[in-house]
Amino acid sequence: MPTVRGNPAPRRNRSAITCIVASMTFLPTLALASERTTMWIQDPWTGESVLTTVEAPDQSLWDATQVSDYEKALQEDFPPPLGVLTIGKLGLQVPIFNGADDHTLDRGAGRIKGMAKPGEDGNFGVSAHRDSFFRVLKDIAPGDDVLVQTAHGVDRYVVKQIDIVPKEDASVLQVDDGKMLTLVTCYPFYHVGHAPERYIVTAVPPAEPEPVAIAD
Repeated sequence: MPTVRGNPAPRRNRSAITCIVASMTFLPTLALASERTTMWIQDPWTGESVLTTVEAPDQSLWDATQVSDYEKALQEDFPPPLGVLTIGKLGLQVPIFNGADDHTLDRGAGRIKGMAKPGEDGNFGVSAHRDSFFRVLKDIAPGDDVLVQTAHGVDRYVVKQIDIVPKEDASVLQVDDGKMLTLVTCYPFYHVGHAPERYIVTAVPPAEPEPVAIAD
């Protein structure tokens, strides 16, 4: 069961969902079929890139407005994503863009500004909408695997804990010396209007890392 926290003590102000769009050349995605898309993922800090394939999203749980917003976002130019997040148990595979403003999250998930870069030590924060890509997080559980593919390879994480916190609580975004992944979305999942809380999934590398790969 998720842990519910009360109002936190005052902390230094951190913006959880703010825009950071790296300046880079747009690389188009190429539709292979209705169920799979091939796209470039790129490290904007080194320029390294790799071509990968991504499953089309299962929109059966999505809000109708988000389906429309996603379709519109597909017609717009976006920088290539930093990586692809995969949770096999939930049937989730979503590109991670550099920034977490609402417009970017219409297209996929987004790296939260000020947090670690993918693949490096620290707290790598990823946000997505509760009424689209991250609605399936309602079924995630401790012990589930989360994979993050970047231009440098694939990192595996294991869900450690799930918390529900007030939307003002920035403690989940704190810098950490170790390597960890924090998934953030609004909560409750089916709340009408602006959600008052945040649903936080914390994942860490497994104690005994194993080689992982994204299936072709």
